[in-house]
Amino acid sequence: MRNYTSPVRAKKHLGQHFLKDMEVARRIAESLVLDGPTSVLEIGPGTGVLTQFLLQDERIDLTAIELDTESVAYLQEHFPQLRVIEGDFLKLDLKTIFSDKYCVIGNFPYNISSQIFFKMLDHKDDIPCLAGMIQKEVAERIAAPPGSKTYGILSVLMQAYYKIEYLFTVHEHVFDPPPKVKSAVIRFTRNDVAKIDCNEQLFKAVVKTAFNQRRKTLRNSLKSMVDKDTSIFTNPIFDLRPERLDVATFVALTNMIEKAQE
Repeated sequence: MRNYTSPVRAKKHLGQHFLKDMEVARRIAESLVLDGPTSVLEIGPGTGVLTQFLLQDERIDLTAIELDTESVAYLQEHFPQLRVIEGDFLKLDLKTIFSDKYCVIGNFPYNISSQIFFKMLDHKDDIPCLAGMIQKEVAERIAAPPGSKTYGILSVLMQAYYKIEYLFTVHEHVFDPPPKVKSAVIRFTRNDVAKIDCNEQLFKAVVKTAFNQRRKTLRNSLKSMVDKDTSIFTNPIFDLRPERLDVATFVALTNMIEKAQE
């Protein structure tokens, strides 16, 4: 059966849009990069359209977290073998759930997808792979290269630690109810960078501060982070706007700012 009608009513306040296309669900499930038996966390399984394909993969030890009480009851009834946590992923203490590495997957609620990825960064050493569906515009932004108009905060922070792949576009009609935007499936695979060569907290602050005023040069957007009389602003890097800098250059910039703050 290609299409599926959800037995649970989608709730607008939870940002729910239930996937009903079985082929899309199968492709999302197959997009995870697994290296043997792997613990997997599915965020927002809804009524299990994606879940059913994950449970068919013998390599996967699946746990799901779902905020909607009605969906939780449905999952427990129809997938008794599934471990379901009722709760908010953003408030979940992941270290109490997983003692080793785990992958993440889901048809992510679009209204919190960026927050999901920021939380993922806090656990980057435990998450070798994430795959899932998000708003197309957000996926394009994360995967954008330096120089692109859509290159921004999430692009730099995620690309510092993960290989980003925009896998495929998903159209509105495969959801119930259909969203007002197109969607996309994206995959993050952990790269070989154990730790970037700078103060990681300052790196995040520099990236966020720079892009919060992305139309300004770095000289203007970052002047609040160092003493106004510092000499580092003579460096030509400060003539650039933030979208021109790749991850390595942001690392170098962070080290310059940290030295100027001493």
